[in-house]
Amino acid sequence: MQTPLTDLLGCRYPIIQTAMGWVADPVLVSATCNAGGFGFLAGAVMTPAEVEKGIVAIKALTDQPFGVNFHMYAPGAAEIIDICIKHRVKAVSYSRSPASAMITKLKAAGIVCIPTVGALKHAVKAVEMGADAVVVQGSEGGGHTGAVASTILLPQVVAAVNVPVVAAGGYKDGQGLVAALAFGAAGIAMGTRFLMTKESPVPQVTKASYTRVQAEQVIVSTRLDGIPQRMINNDCLRNLQNISALGMLWLAIKNGLAFSRITGASVPAMLLAGWQMKQANGLSFGQTLMAANAPMMIQAAMVDGHPNAGILPSGQVAGAIDDLPAVAELIEQIERQARDTLDALGRL
Repeated sequence: MQTPLTDLLGCRYPIIQTAMGWVADPVLVSATCNAGGFGFLAGAVMTPAEVEKGIVAIKALTDQPFGVNFHMYAPGAAEIIDICIKHRVKAVSYSRSPASAMITKLKAAGIVCIPTVGALKHAVKAVEMGADAVVVQGSEGGGHTGAVASTILLPQVVAAVNVPVVAAGGYKDGQGLVAALAFGAAGIAMGTRFLMTKESPVPQVTKASYTRVQAEQVIVSTRLDGIPQRMINNDCLRNLQNISALGMLWLAIKNGLAFSRITGASVPAMLLAGWQMKQANGLSFGQTLMAANAPMMIQAAMVDGHPNAGILPSGQVAGAIDDLPAVAELIEQIERQARDTLDALGRL
């Protein structure tokens, strides 16, 4: 299972566990790395001190390489970069608002930079700014997502850039890995599939909502923060559809203040980060203001264990998953399925 991705990251299998907020904790990351995959810590919902604590915890659980995810324009981003350099983290992932100076600093320290993108033009721009590889998420993927399906977007990006491309959105097994490799990808990245494992910290009652869902119930909505986001259509999301514009404004203010407390940032620092994100991504004022809604409303389901009182980000692939294996079992199964699939294709 050696590909340009395994060469770049130093993992045994070309399988990435994505940095889901409130989900990708040290236990899940280390389990992924010990099983031969590559895990990313969800630093985007942490203070710099929590990121460092998480890195130390991962190192106590595995001697394999791993990565950290964060938003480059978020308050504390510069400090997180210094922490990653200090602890010799193998890679960082990011999505919104990449900063070229920060990418240059990371690359100078030998840290691999792997952004996640949902459009062809964003992939090309990311590589121009120095990305060592790109994760390309098709519209099937969970959370913030683009409008183009993986089967269309993936080969377009592979043809347009000269770095390893990782396929995301709709992947859960060895057959999917082989399909991605056939399109020219160097591996796959999975979020929902890793959320639905034994080591995932998500409460059992919330995991049960994922194992019961049908693919048709995993929809895209802009109601949460003004940006297309794929999630399970639960009571919380349906209630959001009926909130007035004034009610959404008040919700955004409350969640913004709560998120600033969680990340340890001052209100002025959060406002500055929001302005920088708006300028870099071309977001409207309303979209920028609502940016804190997603992490805070996800927390209710992923941390507090109230799946109908919070948002459930999910890829459509959840509708095709009904089990919660251990991470090691999952990766072993994917590797075995991929080899069996390749053998079957070779006999044609």
